[in-house]
Amino acid sequence: MSDVAVTTQDTVLGIDIGGTKMAAALVSADGRILTGDRILTPPGDADQVFAALAELLDRVRGDAEPLAVGIGSAGPLDQQHGLVSPVNITGWRNFPLVDRVRELVGDVPVTLGVDGHCFALGEFWTGAGREAETLLGIVVSTGVGGGLVVDGKPMIGQSGNAAHIGHVVVDLDGEACACGSFGCVEAYASGPRMVARAKRRGWRADEDVDAAVLAADAAAGDELALAAFDDGAQALAAGIVATAVTVDLTTVVIGGGVSKAGSVLFDPVQAWVKRLAQLPFVTDLSVEPAQLDNAGLLGAAHLAWSALR
Repeated sequence: MSDVAVTTQDTVLGIDIGGTKMAAALVSADGRILTGDRILTPPGDADQVFAALAELLDRVRGDAEPLAVGIGSAGPLDQQHGLVSPVNITGWRNFPLVDRVRELVGDVPVTLGVDGHCFALGEFWTGAGREAETLLGIVVSTGVGGGLVVDGKPMIGQSGNAAHIGHVVVDLDGEACACGSFGCVEAYASGPRMVARAKRRGWRADEDVDAAVLAADAAAGDELALAAFDDGAQALAAGIVATAVTVDLTTVVIGGGVSKAGSVLFDPVQAWVKRLAQLPFVTDLSVEPAQLDNAGLLGAAHLAWSALR
């Protein structure tokens, strides 16, 4: 596999960092989590947040000496310099995460990737995309993120931020997006934006509700809830098909909190993909739910193993 002689006892350390939680695990060369743990992402300044991460890593590593470390982090990030500025972790701005982790683990390769890329890579390695050569992974939650695996390798782009499908423009006269553009996939398909659209149309207008309630009402047949999911599904499908005709995709895997809506989301997404994907090489495009609860963590570990090649 690499220039390093790998034994059955060898592991890498995978780290998954988001605004809500931080997770870490020792992972074998065949994608098995041997030991792992997670914590809530704490508030505080840069050093306070990192101190909590360091304690987690020490606890997970124990006496093990991982051969390499892979980190999946919410972005944006500067992959070249190992810096992260996660939108949801206000204490970290141009935080030197790679250098700080290397100080903890010693002189081993430490690789950084966007969390959406790691999600796609994890599903490609051991999840719903393990039979695919080319895969688009999408995380639909409070935002819409993604990652591409092409010919078995992650497509990261020159800045490390490629495949940000949530900000593919799918409506030229569309709604304003948090990124500063308008008509983006995320402006229609993220959980909060679907809830907001349904509320504007009269669904539970005076209640404090979230996408899980919207999904439950849609599953029960509420027309306004169903319409909001259909709008989100159409935007997702447009972004999927635009990506598919660009890189000749075969497989799409969708995860994240909103994906737990099940058929309420997947039925209209698949219907819209079938309607929009008319070129012969994308007519058989497969759209599947994610299989892993820890795809980002496993994708980070895959980055670590790849660094040893």
